[in-house]
Amino acid sequence: MPAEDETFFHHLQRAGYYTAHVGKSHYHEHRSGEHLREREPYMHARGFDYVHETTGPYATCRTPSYLTDSWAGTNYWELFKQDYLERAKLGGAMVRPSPLPVDAFPDSYVGKQAVKFVNEYGGNQPFCMFVGFGGPHDPWDAPGEYATMYDPASMPPPIPHSTQVDQFPGWMRNLVDFRTFGPEVQAQAAAIRANYFGKISLIDYWVGEILNACASRGWLDDLLVVFWSDHGEMAGDHGRIQKCTFHESSLRVPLVIRWPGRVPAGIVSNALAEIIDVFPTLLEAVGCEPSRRNQGKSLWPLFKGEQEDLREFQLSEIDWQGRKIMIRSRRYKYAVDELGRGYMLYDLEKDPDEQNNLVADAASRPLEAYLRDVLLTRLVGAQYTM
Repeated sequence: MPAEDETFFHHLQRAGYYTAHVGKSHYHEHRSGEHLREREPYMHARGFDYVHETTGPYATCRTPSYLTDSWAGTNYWELFKQDYLERAKLGGAMVRPSPLPVDAFPDSYVGKQAVKFVNEYGGNQPFCMFVGFGGPHDPWDAPGEYATMYDPASMPPPIPHSTQVDQFPGWMRNLVDFRTFGPEVQAQAAAIRANYFGKISLIDYWVGEILNACASRGWLDDLLVVFWSDHGEMAGDHGRIQKCTFHESSLRVPLVIRWPGRVPAGIVSNALAEIIDVFPTLLEAVGCEPSRRNQGKSLWPLFKGEQEDLREFQLSEIDWQGRKIMIRSRRYKYAVDELGRGYMLYDLEKDPDEQNNLVADAASRPLEAYLRDVLLTRLVGAQYTM
């Protein structure tokens, strides 16, 4: 992303906030052999006063950062890289604990640095801190006690791969969404899920520690917290692991917001939200003028009970082995590939497990035509370019 490209952190800085980034980011490429501190001028230009950036799981093998600096004097980095190399040979089937102790695991490092920032912040400005945990994410390497915290036998079974896929034309069968991983991976679905749950619990622990640090500073009663993720995890559903598909398991993410006295506690909303909605929501929270560029919608009308919905359709995009675009309402999901060919059409009310793809059903062609028009309208409004 260009350094001058607008972020909500720029707006917060102009409003008098001190802004901090701790952990993983995706603003720039994490290059092999280049320490992330070399990109800090760029990160400052993106709107961050304080930067303590780390890599995601896989980039940690090739890109030095403050995380790998913390392993100096140990063999942790070599153990980490060797472990990932061995996992790669099995194509995602390996489920075993990380060779690193819990305290040295990347997500623990990010959590500790976030706590350190809270404990040591001495500025007079209000602050906004973005904490980017690399997990929970494949590979299946929960550390220490978190690797055995959950029993694979107690895991819910994965959603089956639809037998309908065998009837699709060749170009559809070859799309990432419908290709399954090998039987050795599928046989590990329960173990994968148990390990993944352990990685979630580790992050949950550190989120608690960050909030405890804020409480010790006397900030918790007026602290706005937004918790979200950028993608889900298939974890064996539809015969797949990882992400890069519009199936519900990969598409849906958590969005949890707390602000005592401002956001009602314990409320669950069924409104269709998008990650870009966080931008205008935070701007409104601190009294900033709305961004002319951001296309998200503020969540405040939901918090205030002024409306129950934000939009009729959500828009999503994946650029992996070809660009794909999707719209989703509460009932229908429709996706097209980069050639504009429809390849997903699900009735989520009747078929929540996405076993019956209606895109090849002649009776569903009027519905598909309607959804294509909706998609085109949304793309025009977004000034979408290929």
